Amino acid sequence: MKKFDYIIIGTGQAGTPLAFSLAKKGKVAIIEKSLVGGTCVNNGCVPTKAYVASARRMWDSNHGEDLGIEIPAGSKANLEKIKARKETFVHASRNGIEKSFADNENITLYRAEAYFVSDYEIMVNEEKITAKQIFINVGARAVVPEEYKSIDYLTNISILELTSIPKHLVIVGGSYIGLEFGQMFKRFGSEVTILERGDRLIKREDEDVSEAVAKIMQNEDITVSLNAKDITMSQSGAEITVKMNNTQDSIKASHVLLAIGRQPNTDTLKLENTTIEVDDKGMVAVDDFCRTNVEGIFAIGDCNGHGGFTHTSYNDFQIVEAYLLDKEERKISDRITTYGLFIDPPLGRVGMTKKQAVEKGYEVLVASRPMSKIARAKEKGENQGFMEAIIDAKTNLILGANVLGVGGDEIINGFTNLMYAKQPYTVFRDGVHIHPTVTELIPTMLENVSPLSK
Repeated sequence: MKKFDYIIIGTGQAGTPLAFSLAKKGKVAIIEKSLVGGTCVNNGCVPTKAYVASARRMWDSNHGEDLGIEIPAGSKANLEKIKARKETFVHASRNGIEKSFADNENITLYRAEAYFVSDYEIMVNEEKITAKQIFINVGARAVVPEEYKSIDYLTNISILELTSIPKHLVIVGGSYIGLEFGQMFKRFGSEVTILERGDRLIKREDEDVSEAVAKIMQNEDITVSLNAKDITMSQSGAEITVKMNNTQDSIKASHVLLAIGRQPNTDTLKLENTTIEVDDKGMVAVDDFCRTNVEGIFAIGDCNGHGGFTHTSYNDFQIVEAYLLDKEERKISDRITTYGLFIDPPLGRVGMTKKQAVEKGYEVLVASRPMSKIARAKEKGENQGFMEAIIDAKTNLILGANVLGVGGDEIINGFTNLMYAKQPYTVFRDGVHIHPTVTELIPTMLENVSPLSK
């Protein structure tokens, strides 16, 4: 049995930097059953944001008249070229990681599916390897309920392999992944229908955010069907018939994207051969330092249930690296939730929603401003959405914020920095910002805080 100092299962955004860090101290085995780089590089952030950029160019070509620019009719999305462009980014990132692994004499890359034989023994390529410190970084994948397996469904991975524009794309799931793909493929030229089982889109957000996002979708002629329960599908040739709510009404789709949720890739690890604890969803249970209940075994990234984003996965690496250096200075519990919804205009979110703040017993102040009252947004011709700050009335500290509008995914970081600095909202309010910008209206917004209406 071959012995290593460290074994890492998965080459995602936590496992890869950890491999290079640990290689400075000992021999590292890193195992990958699929594509090196994990979700972000291969079928997450890198490729989808390349597609979002292409979709934006289509939007620009169709809205020149609004800004006095006469663009001849006939712009067309070429999905083969769009796909080829994103693959240049994907391959560059993936090849760079693979080369760095190969060039490091202390890193051994195994290309195979790994599983546990016991707590510290792992089988890979019919070879048993062992280490006293093991790091599980297996990520997550799309949930595919049994009732959809009889049709030719798409996931966030397979939809990125299409080379022709779907005639009618039906998306099951009105949350982050579904909304991003829905808008981009509508802009590429597809008819798009989004089916959401709940009574509103992105239900984890406050209702006003959900309503504003739904309006953005509808303004682009995307059909949004809420309360879409009892969905059944059948396929004849290339056509998929979609029915819901036990009615005879049906939708004829050329393609169906499942964007229902994500599940951890822990089911192939044979954790039943170990004493490692998992929850009922397959998430590996960890403490503040990403440690499992078994000494020396850690779970990092999406599979530990504490984040599900590239930035939280990378922060898991930072937490583990600090812990291994005997510096317990970073903790999962110190992390402030922040993320983006990368539709256009994007949503940047940090901290609590209004509902969460009330449920936690805070006395809440709110400051809000529609993008339609921000001069720079109007001048850009992009005045959909609004910005909002949620404030603790007793301490004046920011509890949360959202910026749904032009530049929202970047602007939100100003609130994030203020929250990590533990400074009152008045610091932002009293700052002098560049004119003319979208962010200069945040201080103006913060001059008018009021109690949250019950």
